[in-house]
Amino acid sequence: MDINEIARSIHQDIIKWRRDLHRIPEIGFELDQTSLYLRGCLDQLGIPYYTAAQTGIVALVEGSTPGPTLALRADMDGLPIKEETGLPFASDNGNMHACGHDAHMAILLGTAKIISGMRDQIKGRVKLLFQPGEEGHGGAEKMIADGCLENPPVDRVYGLHVGQIFPEVGTGQVGVCDGPILAAATAFKVTVKGKSTHGALPHLGVDAITTAAETILALQKIVSREVDPLDSAVLTVGMIEGGEALNIVTPRVTFGGDFRTLLEKDRQYITARLEEICCSIAKANRADAEVEILGGYPPTINEPRSAKQVAGAATAVVGTGNVIEIRKPNMGTEDMSLYLQKKAGAFFVLGTGNPEKGITYPHHNSRFDVDEATLWIGPAVFARLVIGCPAGTGQG
Repeated sequence: MDINEIARSIHQDIIKWRRDLHRIPEIGFELDQTSLYLRGCLDQLGIPYYTAAQTGIVALVEGSTPGPTLALRADMDGLPIKEETGLPFASDNGNMHACGHDAHMAILLGTAKIISGMRDQIKGRVKLLFQPGEEGHGGAEKMIADGCLENPPVDRVYGLHVGQIFPEVGTGQVGVCDGPILAAATAFKVTVKGKSTHGALPHLGVDAITTAAETILALQKIVSREVDPLDSAVLTVGMIEGGEALNIVTPRVTFGGDFRTLLEKDRQYITARLEEICCSIAKANRADAEVEILGGYPPTINEPRSAKQVAGAATAVVGTGNVIEIRKPNMGTEDMSLYLQKKAGAFFVLGTGNPEKGITYPHHNSRFDVDEATLWIGPAVFARLVIGCPAGTGQG
């Protein structure tokens, strides 16, 4: 039976898994119910696994003959968002799968079911990586630290994301590119320290609020006046705290945010300038500033040969006209980038929005949903990467 036909034949299983997982979203690494559900499915499929990164799972499908190792990754965690979709299988625990990770897990389970029945056609082995903590918790880093890319060592790694990240990728289409597809994100926190005084006697104090305001406005000029306008960069201050009373000059203000870049040189430049500007403006206002660079994710960069393999596999599933070349990266981030720093591979997108069905809300929205009719495509592409395009061969 053709892989496409097999994927279509298990489509109802994929939908059931997605709905079951959608009902029980959990946050960060505290994914006990989610992990238990996935392990139960893998047990039913007869696929061995071990746990990593607290609640993550590394499963292994052995092929019939020696060969390289391919890794396929799906993230597991939800978001602390109260769901407002009105779906009959909506979550009611105060969290929500508002980024499509429920679909990612269901797609990887579908892939597992397909390839576990085709072991005689697999050269080498396939690792299935179910990863916790993608939403800003550093889950990929902990999975890697726990050895998910070793024993046996992985040759190539692939992942996908559902939704409407790229508007040019329509319903049921697959989008891919070589090179950068998503940006790096670097978080920061700044504390401005002044001196308190009564508002009627400002000369006796040092105003942390006016200093912070001047600093925040100045930081915007890094992107508008110091970064090459042909490069992609954005800096956002998304949090500010300070103030004690309406008539008191505030001695302490904290603000924070992140900046996003596609090029490492821009990330390094903005990091250095952020500290320089904050400290210089504070000094000019007789205040002090402490700058903390909190880290983040590097850019998600696809290796060209791996991207070509994805395009070839996707063409066999959805046809040439439905494989879209992504020409402009998105400034969103993904810790899939950490796997791609270690191993060759590619990250691609599956278009699951559908205006005709009212499925138009963006990621991290309380009404986010996916068109379940498209979900069989993900396992079909993954399975074709495994069966028709073994890791390390370069065949497309």
